[in-house]
Amino acid sequence: QVQLVESGGGLVQTGGSLRLSCAASGRGISTYTMGWFRQAPGKGREFVAAINWRGGSTDYSDSVKGRGTISRDNAKNTVYLQMNSLKPEDTAVYYCAADPLRRDSRRINEYVFWGQGTQVTVSS
Repeated sequence: QVQLVESGGGLVQTGGSLRLSCAASGRGISTYTMGWFRQAPGKGREFVAAINWRGGSTDYSDSVKGRGTISRDNAKNTVYLQMNSLKPEDTAVYYCAADPLRRDSRRINEYVFWGQGTQVTVSS
């Protein structure tokens, strides 16, 4: 089993930045694809970004491309999401997820382990 704990969310003004962290425990995530998803009020959960197990390949949704950077530190069992130029529409609960099968996917159901989420609120 893998436990994922997100942190770094908060209230930020439009145009601001946040760095979200996802710390894993239980088992190492160094061989897992890791992803970030988000869920805004009244909406479904959506893909934000993913990074392959080596860290050499990343994928971003169109909504965050150019503003977000996903990275990982396998030695620390931690994945990060740096978000810049934040907009009110980025307001959501952000979730970290792990795929042990390394499918490098955007699909929610292909991620096995999930964190509890961290709230990001962007004020206008």
